[in-house]
Amino acid sequence: MKDEGGTIGDAFRFMTEIGIIAQLSGNAMEKALPDGMTMAQFGVLNHLARLGGGWSPLRLANAMQVTKGAMTHTIRYLSEKGHVAVGPDARDGRAKLVTITPKGLAAREAAVAAMAPEIDALVKAVSPELIAQTIPALEKVRRYLDERRA
Repeated sequence: MKDEGGTIGDAFRFMTEIGIIAQLSGNAMEKALPDGMTMAQFGVLNHLARLGGGWSPLRLANAMQVTKGAMTHTIRYLSEKGHVAVGPDARDGRAKLVTITPKGLAAREAAVAAMAPEIDALVKAVSPELIAQTIPALEKVRRYLDERRA
């Protein structure tokens, strides 16, 4: 791979920047989250709030790109807090489904509100226009990567 300044090099820099941004933004957001909530817990609540419905632990684990064991731990914590409900799948009595509760929706909203000052500072520093212009490109990259994951 000898394309340091060409297309492959640019694409590598692009992916490197995304990785660094993910790390920095994740750390900044996690510091702002209320009640010791982790990004993993917020991610599950946000996912369920956005997409709704009941999700199996395995489907959630796949969506979050974590092991089923890690997801089981996260679901257990969220369930103990009353943020999610775990019940039987009506179509398959052996399977479980995870749904967000009203308390979970409120916790997600509190987390979004807690992160708002950090996000507002980013918008002011970068510009609302640049952020809005960048979203379609990021969505395209996300869709591509999502379609290619195993």
